[in-house]
Amino acid sequence: MERTAINPVSWSTDLGFNQGELVSGHTRTLYVSGQTAMSDEGKPQHDGDMAAQLTLSLDNLEAVLDEAGMSLADVVRLNVHTTDVDELFRHYGVLAARLGAAGVAPVSTMLGVSRLAIPSLMVEIEATAVA
Repeated sequence: MERTAINPVSWSTDLGFNQGELVSGHTRTLYVSGQTAMSDEGKPQHDGDMAAQLTLSLDNLEAVLDEAGMSLADVVRLNVHTTDVDELFRHYGVLAARLGAAGVAPVSTMLGVSRLAIPSLMVEIEATAVA
């Protein structure tokens, strides 16, 4: 698989994402449902703790990727939904560090929403990965 960053402007790369990403030569695409701070038993975790919810959401995302034989390095699109954009930005380093360690800057969208499916959850991450 070959990935080519498409950035007609450069400000987004300072925030850890590309404006676009051209992927060619891939053979498999994984579309990952929104991952949240849920335990293996399906119970919401870390009520009111954005950093902990973000960390567990990323752990759950990586578990799905791993099950498909992929990793964060294969993620080309990452959508983040949050009930509190300002609070998420305070803990954005958690996400940026994980993506940076994987050596990727996937195209991204962050959306503020009034609530998620489970009211105590504050963040949900969905992804597309190619390998």
